[in-house]
Amino acid sequence: MPTTEQRRRAVRFGRLAEAMCRFRLRLFGWRILAANWRTPVGEIDIVARRGDQIAFVEVKARTDGSAETAAPTPKQRQRIARAAELFLARDPAFGTLCGRFDVMYVQPWPSFRFLWPHHISDAWRHTPN
Repeated sequence: MPTTEQRRRAVRFGRLAEAMCRFRLRLFGWRILAANWRTPVGEIDIVARRGDQIAFVEVKARTDGSAETAAPTPKQRQRIARAAELFLARDPAFGTLCGRFDVMYVQPWPSFRFLWPHHISDAWRHTPN
């Protein structure tokens, strides 16, 4: 069981990872529509738009460098998809955009202690169910 201090560090690392992901998305021309968008059915870490695309981004932060665990589980995918449906229903203009589900994972570079997000576009299409 993690201690309170370990939990606090994990939360801080997660927030920093999400901030780095938003920064990287902005660098590549994405406009952030929402961050930590919560609904009763699920949460979306980042909703971003570039041109006619809208991306629902799941952020995974790993301190141990295990990128293999970055893929959302089927249950997480279902929750994110339900939340995305609600997000799209809020504004009819969003319904005309090409939607996709991305994953960004962040891990520290061992030698520099620097975080840089890895962006996997349309990640659900590239991973098995």
